[in-house]
Amino acid sequence: MIQIWGLVLLCGLLTQSSARLEAIPVDPASVLSPAQSLTPPDISSSLLGGLTKGLLDLNLLGILHDLPILDMLKPGGGSSGGLIGGLLPKLTSIIPGLQNILLINVTNPVLLELGLEQSPDGHRLFVTIPLGMVLELKTLLTGDLLKLDAKLNIIVELIAVRDKDGKIHLQIGDCKQDPGSLKITLLERVAPILVQELVETVTKTLFETLPRVLQKEVCPLVNEILNGLDITLVHDVAELLIHGYSLHLKL
Repeated sequence: MIQIWGLVLLCGLLTQSSARLEAIPVDPASVLSPAQSLTPPDISSSLLGGLTKGLLDLNLLGILHDLPILDMLKPGGGSSGGLIGGLLPKLTSIIPGLQNILLINVTNPVLLELGLEQSPDGHRLFVTIPLGMVLELKTLLTGDLLKLDAKLNIIVELIAVRDKDGKIHLQIGDCKQDPGSLKITLLERVAPILVQELVETVTKTLFETLPRVLQKEVCPLVNEILNGLDITLVHDVAELLIHGYSLHLKL
């Protein structure tokens, strides 16, 4: 009998609780609509994806492949006086025919994963564009002399500006080499003693000239890409920057 009365009491309590819940008014504005319940788009990933696709579509890798590396090493290519006309005549007696038939090929050009950083005040973005390539120095008579692996970061500043009509858009600020990012590594050489001076001179000359050449090639591409990005994405990024809001960048 006690168990039956207990069950009756429990049912009564549940009925009262249900009635109270039904009596509580529900504010329609507090209910999430399907659109509000969706995760907002990742603006930073969309921006990096658009920039990466744009650089590849504009043939950045082909531009890297065709870089005039040999011209950089000629007299006037750097403050060192250049490789050809400087060091090479000294090596001609050791490696016959070297001076006039030196070839330099750029192989394995790569665009690595782009990075994104926001300024402390929130009004600027800095896009890191990491580039890599292998430089092969060779002659028609002796074949490969040495191979160098070169990596360099270009940093592009993006800022939001208002035009005379009050519209906000993105534009490039500074576009320069990331100081200290240039790394040149020797991969192969035919004879350590014979080409040690060649390695040192080539490396020094590339340090002086390669960043400037890459900036000249890459910066105009980024400006062209900004003009072709999805207008909604550009507007969203520009609005966040103009007000100094965080893009919630992924670390």
